[in-house]
Amino acid sequence: MSKPSTLPDPRDAAETYAAALEGRSIEIERNRFLPQDLADLSARLGLHRLCIPAVYGGHEAHPLVLVDVVERLARVDGSAAWCVFIGATSGMTSGFLAADEARTIFGDPMAIIAGVFAPRGQAVRAEEKGVAGYRVNGRWQWGSGSRNACWIMGGALILGDDGKPEMAPEGIPQNRMMIFPADDVIMHDTWDVSGLAGTGSTDFEVKDVFVPVSRAVSLISDKPLPLPLYCFPTFGLLGIGIAGVALGLARGAIDELVTLAGGKTPQGSSKPLATRAKAQIDVSEAEALVRSARAFLDVAVNAAWDAASRDGAITVEHRRDIRLATTHAVRSAARAVDLMYTLAGGSSVYRSSALQRHFRDVHVATQHMMVSEATYELTGRLFLGVPSNTAML
Repeated sequence: MSKPSTLPDPRDAAETYAAALEGRSIEIERNRFLPQDLADLSARLGLHRLCIPAVYGGHEAHPLVLVDVVERLARVDGSAAWCVFIGATSGMTSGFLAADEARTIFGDPMAIIAGVFAPRGQAVRAEEKGVAGYRVNGRWQWGSGSRNACWIMGGALILGDDGKPEMAPEGIPQNRMMIFPADDVIMHDTWDVSGLAGTGSTDFEVKDVFVPVSRAVSLISDKPLPLPLYCFPTFGLLGIGIAGVALGLARGAIDELVTLAGGKTPQGSSKPLATRAKAQIDVSEAEALVRSARAFLDVAVNAAWDAASRDGAITVEHRRDIRLATTHAVRSAARAVDLMYTLAGGSSVYRSSALQRHFRDVHVATQHMMVSEATYELTGRLFLGVPSNTAML
C-alpha cells in the first residue's frame, strides 16, 4: 500500500530547520506563536507529514523518527519543536478518514493541521444540503500551533436526543474529533505563559459550525488504515512526541552547561566550574537520566512497532510500556534540566542564556495530561493486575 516518499529525509530536514531556528528564540517567544515563515519552512521540509500515510504523500514514519526530529529541534527551540510534534501527530487523523477526505485535508504538502482531542465541544446530529453531519459548539484550551494552521480539530461529545452523551462501545462517552477549516474557528488571545511561550497554544472556539460525518472521526472506535503506524494509540503517540521535546530540551541544557562550565569561574572560587566535583557529579547524573530514559523509550516503541508490523496490532502491555516510558522520559528530562540550571548559578537566569528557556519549557511540558503523575497510577494498576479501563491508554 505504501509508496516511496519524495520528501526530504526527516532527520536531514530537522537539521535544516534547526539551523533556521538558531538565533530566533527570543523573537518566537515575544511573538507568542511561531512566525509564519518558520511554520511554512517546517511544512515545506515535510516535518508535518511524519504521521501521514505514504499513499497520501506522507512519510508514514516509525515513531522513533518523530522522536529524533523533535529532539533535535528542541535542543535549539522548544516551542518550534512542540509545534512540529503537534502538526505531525495531528496527521494521524488522516489514517482514519476516507481516502477522498484525507486527500482534501492532508493532500496539500503545505497544509498545517492542529488540534485538541479533549472533548470540550458538544455536537448534535444535523443535516445540511442533504449531507449528514453535526452541529458543533465548543471552546478548547491548549490549541498549540493553531495560529499557523489551515485546518483545526477539536474533540466533541456526541449528544443524543435526550441531551446526554452517547456511549462508545468501549464504555466511555462518544468523543469525535471534529475537523474545521481555520476560517470557521475563533481564536482567543489567552497564551501568556511561562514556558513553551512561542507555541501559540491559545484557546479557540466554534459556534454552531456544521461538520459533515466524513470529517468527524473517533480515534478510539473507528478503524484506521491497516498499517503499523496506525496501530499506535493516538494518546501514546502524543506522549512519544512530548518525550522527544523534553529529551531535546535536556540535551540542549547539558550542552549549554558544558560550554559554560569551561569558561565560568564561580564567585569565590579560583577554578573553572568544570573542575569542581559538584559539576562533574551533576553532569554525569544528567547524562545518565537522559540516556537511560531514551533507551527505555526506544525499547518500548520498538517492541510495539515490531508487534504492529508482525501481527497488525499492539497489546495493552505495549501501550502500557509506551505510556510509562514517555512519562518517565519527561520526568527524567525535567530533573536533568533542573540540575544544569542550578549548576550554572546566576548565569542561568539571564534571557541571553538558553538554560532559563529550557528550564521554563520543560516545566510546561511536564504539565501535559499525557505525561502527568496519573499515568503512573494507571500503569501501576496494570502491572498489579487491577482491573482498569484502557480505552484512553
